[in-house]
Order: sequence, then structure tokens, then C-alpha cells
Amino acid sequence: MSTEFETIQKTENRVTIEPPGRWKVVFFNDDSTPMEYVIEVLQGIFSHDIDNATEITMTIHQAGRGVAGVFVYEIAEQKASETLADSRSRGYSLQVELEKE
Repeated sequence: MSTEFETIQKTENRVTIEPPGRWKVVFFNDDSTPMEYVIEVLQGIFSHDIDNATEITMTIHQAGRGVAGVFVYEIAEQKASETLADSRSRGYSLQVELEKE
């Protein structure tokens, strides 16, 4: 009579969960989008107060680009899409991009 034994190895899986990445919504300066409109978008879509929206708009105007906000990817993408759709519906050529923080 023969007896066989089966060896069972127990492995331990460790999963590391990292916080979601953050993305910057970046506006670029152009010659046709009015500064008043950029301020309006920063207040309406990005919830900035008038002073902060004006400061960001001036940065965009002077430096050629400025950060409208930093969010998890899905929210950054949604805000960028809303901004582009609204600006195109009004005939503006505002450029918006997402950049990993």
C-alpha cells in the first residue's frame, strides 16, 4: 500500500493601493478668446472666486499658459471637456490640455 502526500504552499498576495494621480487643467493664451470669458469659465466651471480667476487669467495672458485647477483624472477631463464645448459654442479657440502633476 502506497501513500502519496500533496504539498500545498500558501502564498500571500499583498496589494498596494495608491491614491489616484492628480492632473492639471492647463489653459493656453490665444489672440481671440477674451479675458472676460476666461474669467467667467474659471468662476463657473472651476469655482474660483473673482480675484483668483483674474489672477489665473493674467498668468495665462502674461506667461502664455496657466493652471485652471488640479483634479483626479476623470474630473479634470470632464472640466476640460465642458470648457472646450462651451468655448467652441461661443466661437472661441481657447486651448485646454491635461498634464500629469
